Amino acid sequence: MKPFLVLNAKLWKSSLIIMVCVVFGLGVLYGEIKNLSPFQSSPVFAADEEPKAIYSVPTKQKMVALTFDISWGEKRPGPILDILEEKGVKKATFFLSSPWAQSHPEIVARIKEMGYEIGSHGHKHVNYSRLSDPSIREQIQTSDRILQELTGSKPTLIRMPNGDFDKRVLNIADSLGYTVIQWDTDSLDWMNPVPNICPCESTSSKRPLKYFKRGGTMREL
Repeated sequence: MKPFLVLNAKLWKSSLIIMVCVVFGLGVLYGEIKNLSPFQSSPVFAADEEPKAIYSVPTKQKMVALTFDISWGEKRPGPILDILEEKGVKKATFFLSSPWAQSHPEIVARIKEMGYEIGSHGHKHVNYSRLSDPSIREQIQTSDRILQELTGSKPTLIRMPNGDFDKRVLNIADSLGYTVIQWDTDSLDWMNPVPNICPCESTSSKRPLKYFKRGGTMREL
């Protein structure tokens, strides 16, 4: 009987260790899923009372929401604004990084004068999900202060650099009075595609409302 008892005890011990490892692994996995950073187009799933990123708004109307991110360069914004004016586009949102806005106040002023909404694109163009909570808050507040100084009004919408965020970023942005806006269709113009290809890729979807990341489809409107 003694050999049997020893063997049985070893078996139970091994089983217990395996169970502990499995539970620990599931706990780690759950924690990672809760703080998942959707770099592309997968939403962060949250309870109804928690902040969420907006990708699109359900509607039966045939319409798109045009958004533009600007964090560098000065060649594209002018022509984009010219085309918007030429085509009579009255509504669009420009997400501006604060260092760029500081360096190009005349373009910021033109965007505002044309009646377009100005949102925040943060301060440093880095992945916020990799920052500490105080650093995330500092980045958003720095951009907020600079954009208010340039435009005279507080932005309420923010698009995170690279579209990168997790639940921490959502909660901090919400506490500072911001709603995070993503996109559900990317015009891919940042890849510098052939001009007559970019609009096709952006407009082929039948979904009602889009958030375009930049301005690749303007000449098709």
